[in-house]
Amino acid sequence: MSIYDSMNDRQREAVFHTEGPLLILAGAGSGKTRVLTHRVAYLIEEMGVNPWNILAITFTNKAAGEMRERVDQLVAFGAESVWVATFHATCVRILRRYIDRLGFDNNFTIYDSDDQKSLMKDICKRLQIDTKTHKERAILAAISAAKDELIGPEEFERSHMADFGKRKIAEAYKEYQKQLKNNNALDFDDLIVKTVELFQLNPDVLEAYQERFKYIMVDEYQDTNTAQFKLVSLLASKYQNLCVVGDDDQSIYKFRGANIGNILNFESFFPNARLIKLEQNYRSTQTILDAANSVIKNNAGRKSKTLWTANGDGAPIIFQQFMTAYEEAEYIAGDITKKVREGTYHYSDSAILYRTNAQSRLFEEKFLLANIPYKIIGGVNFYARKEIKDLLAYLKTVDNAKDDLAVRRIINVPKRGIGLTTLAKVQDYAEEQGISFYDALRRAEDISTLGRSAAKLRPFVTFIQTLRSQQEFLSVEELLQEIVDQTGYVTELEAEDTEEARARIENIDELISKAATYDQEAENPTLSGFLEEVALVADIDGLEEESDRVVLMTLHSAKGLEFPNVYLAGMEDGIFPSYMTIVSEDPSDIEEERRLCYVGITRAMQNLTITSARARMIRGETQYNKVSRFVQEIPRKLVQVGNVIKPKVQELPRQTAYAQARQAFAAKAFEPKQYKVVKADKLDYGVGDRVKHIKFGPGTVENIVEGGKDFEVTVNFDRVGVKKMFAAFAKLKKL
Repeated sequence: MSIYDSMNDRQREAVFHTEGPLLILAGAGSGKTRVLTHRVAYLIEEMGVNPWNILAITFTNKAAGEMRERVDQLVAFGAESVWVATFHATCVRILRRYIDRLGFDNNFTIYDSDDQKSLMKDICKRLQIDTKTHKERAILAAISAAKDELIGPEEFERSHMADFGKRKIAEAYKEYQKQLKNNNALDFDDLIVKTVELFQLNPDVLEAYQERFKYIMVDEYQDTNTAQFKLVSLLASKYQNLCVVGDDDQSIYKFRGANIGNILNFESFFPNARLIKLEQNYRSTQTILDAANSVIKNNAGRKSKTLWTANGDGAPIIFQQFMTAYEEAEYIAGDITKKVREGTYHYSDSAILYRTNAQSRLFEEKFLLANIPYKIIGGVNFYARKEIKDLLAYLKTVDNAKDDLAVRRIINVPKRGIGLTTLAKVQDYAEEQGISFYDALRRAEDISTLGRSAAKLRPFVTFIQTLRSQQEFLSVEELLQEIVDQTGYVTELEAEDTEEARARIENIDELISKAATYDQEAENPTLSGFLEEVALVADIDGLEEESDRVVLMTLHSAKGLEFPNVYLAGMEDGIFPSYMTIVSEDPSDIEEERRLCYVGITRAMQNLTITSARARMIRGETQYNKVSRFVQEIPRKLVQVGNVIKPKVQELPRQTAYAQARQAFAAKAFEPKQYKVVKADKLDYGVGDRVKHIKFGPGTVENIVEGGKDFEVTVNFDRVGVKKMFAAFAKLKKL
């Protein structure tokens, strides 16, 4: 039996069509990864295509890894020669070889968002740009949007001559690119832009890669921006063997620069293109698919398709409306607990999807009370933590000493007594001489304005030079361990002896483990390669698939995932779709929101529960919303509607524990007690004492006020700052 016999007719058609441009419209759950990997296998084993002539581009490392694994399983020989990588990783490999043609050194650094912000902060200061009017993040967002459209600083400036605000951004854009060049660094957008520039300016390089990649496949094509489209079209322009796979109904990243026109107009760009639709869904029940089809058909800007499945109708969609968002969260927590107790699902089978990150708070509170294990996707990235960024800055400095940001970050880590004035003098000298900040440090003895301060710089330079000389014969793990040992980074944390310090040590241990894994698994491990791998890690790659925890995430984070039991929460006009979308004059905005709803619905495999609240607290005010228009677009026959859960009279108005205690505090001692508060005769701590709270940790008592029913204590906690609380509730323990 052939491996292609288990595929449906449309899937086989897509696999067997190998020559010329091909657009595969792959509906949610229609097995697109299977089609792509089988297509690679067919090209190699049936068509005799050399594996190294195939390029498969994905958007995340996770998707690339999954595709690589599946190709290895299908293809007996030569699979390792197929180039499977993300857009950015593909461009890094090309630029590492040829970026010297654009005036950069081949060991360039890749700047992450924090690096970009630090650089832009310096630029705004230098150009005297008022950051109250022009925020650094806003300037960087404008620059990123321009790069997505392949608009350089000069063109950006010409296009906005009449707009004073945009002229300021253009000024910052020009200086930003200049500093990146001086630092021998690229940001993520530059990885694509510079590769396009390289191809356009060097026809011989382009032709070499056109010959290398005669067959090109692009996954998630609906998420590509203009720069990515240009890159792919340049590579495919010679042989035209371009296969793109995507779903216009799942194009939800407009805010990141995604251009839905790339997939909608593919047949215009490539007139000879073949269109194949994958409409059979293998994930969900027909009821869930009918709901998704009914919602998305209200969009005008789409290619027609209708999802269907052989899985059967399944259970009806549950819709529940509540009086408040508290009750919504309480219901979902209770429903998950019930399903787990009955053995219907594990915790990890359930996911709660919402429009904004802020909606997670209530679920977290309810889950903690109900002892439900959970995981929030989209938290702080491991590589964005301070201790990790410090150590990576050391590695970046060893790898590419032209990276001024990295050098300046660590020159006083650990403290070396090097003041801002000294650093400013070094910076001035570097700018005067047209050299990097690190090269200026090496010439500290020549900087007359430094005086005796030059001696403080010498140990740092000696340390970095020693590490650079060791780079050739030390592994990345050994180099990192050397940095940790010589800087005394962990020793200082151990001396702190706090929970936070221990957690940071664990993070450092994890980074060392990462380096060791890289050394063992990389084909040709190098420090540059390690830093690239770290820089290219996506947030969603951090999802721990085997942990038995309920997943909480935004709808944007949920794309590409699936769960047996899904809750779409906060389905109200003003929340989803958002108020700004509703009042927008651009009809494409509401269509993007509707696509997001479609993505949410199609994450569900067996059960889908949709919830909304009549009243929800937004920015401290109670907001009353109608049920989302997207819910109204689902046919009534598919939905089982629950009644509004009526609140008990005594539950209104809802009060926090602190508000209840505040009432008790203000009450006279002889008044009838509404809430039982047992006041201690005296406290075993006083102002100035160190105390510990079960949640907030250690802190210092700043004030104590005696009330009729309790003591109000003000504590400045080390970790969370100043909090006011009542002694009976706080249960503070003296340290």
